[in-house]
Amino acid sequence: MFLTRKHLSRRTLLKGAGVGLALPLLEAMIPAGTALAQTAAARKLRVGFFYLPHGAIMDNTPHGAPMDRWTPSGSGAAFNFNVITKSLEPYKKYVTSFGNIKNDAALGSTHPRRPGTWLIGPQPTQPAASLSTTVDQIIAGHIAQDTPIPSLQVSSETTTQQAAGGGVMTAASISFSDATTPLRMEYNPREVFLRLFGRGDRNAALKETVSLLDHFTDQTRALQRDLGPGDRAILDSHLTAVREAEQRLPGPRTLPDSALPPMPPKGVLDSFEDQIKLMFDMIALAYRADLTRVVSFMMAAEGTNQTYEHIGVPDSFHPISHHANQLDKIERLVKIQTWHVERFAEFLGKLAAIPDGEGTLLDNSMFLYGSNMSNSDRHSSHPLPTLLIGGGGGKLSGGRHLVLPQPTPITNLHLTLLEKAGVERQSFGDSTGTIPL
Repeated sequence: MFLTRKHLSRRTLLKGAGVGLALPLLEAMIPAGTALAQTAAARKLRVGFFYLPHGAIMDNTPHGAPMDRWTPSGSGAAFNFNVITKSLEPYKKYVTSFGNIKNDAALGSTHPRRPGTWLIGPQPTQPAASLSTTVDQIIAGHIAQDTPIPSLQVSSETTTQQAAGGGVMTAASISFSDATTPLRMEYNPREVFLRLFGRGDRNAALKETVSLLDHFTDQTRALQRDLGPGDRAILDSHLTAVREAEQRLPGPRTLPDSALPPMPPKGVLDSFEDQIKLMFDMIALAYRADLTRVVSFMMAAEGTNQTYEHIGVPDSFHPISHHANQLDKIERLVKIQTWHVERFAEFLGKLAAIPDGEGTLLDNSMFLYGSNMSNSDRHSSHPLPTLLIGGGGGKLSGGRHLVLPQPTPITNLHLTLLEKAGVERQSFGDSTGTIPL
């Protein structure tokens, strides 16, 4: 039998003036007659860290278990999602929920140390506030050095918030390359889009009279002629997703060359809901095109004053997090926390529908979702709302709620994630061992 299928490189780009578009995994990128494990279709782990401030309403208020809206009922595989996490039901087989997780790095603090210590925990023999390279950056150094963007850090809004300590570096990022270098969380979707797809001449990439895709129309048509029906459908889906993301970007759509700014217009979308959805969609695009394999996303800033009128909660997130145990405020806070999980669930749904070698993007992903606070009114650090989601490239089995027998350092989970990502470490922060998963 003769196999003559044309082979494309996994790193094939459509290139235009100042821009480039990475392609999703296509069958044409898999050499005929070659084992998948030896091709572009070999499993490539995607890792993500999704942070929400102000904890969750658990069995951590004076109202006790009857007011718990986060913790699943039951344990092991016989668990049921609670109110806040109910939208994750379609992806239950991918979800591991943890009970009894703590982080002593934030003990006694208000907001400034919360984000920066979520992915590092306390450092042995050092002050509680000390930092080091966060787990996302360690993983990026191991699995993502051959991608165009080793790691991507984004947020839904500016992370410099007065209520979180103003310019305190630990409040402004969840990702640190070393003890003194926080990585900026980009909240302008236009900047994120340009980082993903801009190449070469920045001004050419910013011209608004045409779509990004119009820079390589001829290349796209030529490629489609060489692809089979299945690959054409995958490519069309990818191009549609890129165009839809581009159309939702802020800023004017027509700029003459004489008025072209050296940098893109600043600002975020007027609708916070649209802003969150667009960021999630661009993360999905980045994973799909293998532009990056590691993403950190602050879904709201520490100390945020963001309001949620679109779900009937006109209150600002941070002020209402100090609910003073008032039931009406607690219920409004539950609505905010539920809404954020719902947006995350929509993102999971997109990944579950995207083929990626032997499985889907969700099969080949490992996501940590949670907060570095427990009771937001008391600023407590135990128990932390913590979820692990994804198939981990075949290394994770979800569908369970693990009630750990004693307060367990979050660094034990970090060490476990490092192990699953192929990073050999004996310890991490104040870890006491890994968590069997």
